[in-house]
Amino acid sequence: MTSSMTTRPRHSELDLPLVLTSLLRGVVEQDSSPQVWRHLLGLTSQVRDHVAVLGLDLVLDEVEGYAFLRALPDDQLAELRTGKPALPRLVRRHALTYPVSLLLALLRKRMAEFDASSGDVRLVLSREQIIEMVTVFLAATSNEARTVDQVDVAIARAVELGFLRRVPGEAGRFEVRRILKAFVDGQWLADFDARLRAYAYGPEGPPDDASGTVVGEPEQEDHR
Repeated sequence: MTSSMTTRPRHSELDLPLVLTSLLRGVVEQDSSPQVWRHLLGLTSQVRDHVAVLGLDLVLDEVEGYAFLRALPDDQLAELRTGKPALPRLVRRHALTYPVSLLLALLRKRMAEFDASSGDVRLVLSREQIIEMVTVFLAATSNEARTVDQVDVAIARAVELGFLRRVPGEAGRFEVRRILKAFVDGQWLADFDARLRAYAYGPEGPPDDASGTVVGEPEQEDHR
């Protein structure tokens, strides 16, 4: 959670093209792009107006210190383009494999636990911690190396999507990026929990004596 105490440039110094091109390239974070961030805070309404023409919406969290562009909902986009040709999608939607979805859900829950118990703002996990956290939920197999490979692939994908960042100079350590909170909310977690239970028990769900937990799932508090 980043401090919102940021010195903003005078209006005459604000650089709209800098902000727009930075957002079109990906996530803008206060910590890693402080100059762009300062200009963004001074140009928020103009940025929203400009990207809306492209069928995009600005998602801005000043407390957590990140901003990104997201495609408008289909109904809003259809209303915006009434009587006009459909716009090509500028922001890609990513189909996630089960191991990647599982990893993101567990990272989001770990972040909730971390925020509730720690005064720090950076959650950093080792590769070994992530593997241990995820493999509990993967189907049991005699090929442990293959399971670890699955988790490594999921980690690499999370890095590619921007939800994990490799810690410079610390091999095998990853920072969980705060932007994960914007993509994995309580409803997403609830939906994924249902899929996880179906994965463990089948479409009929757990038996009455399963106490509402997934096979192999450690007892933990619900932070949704």
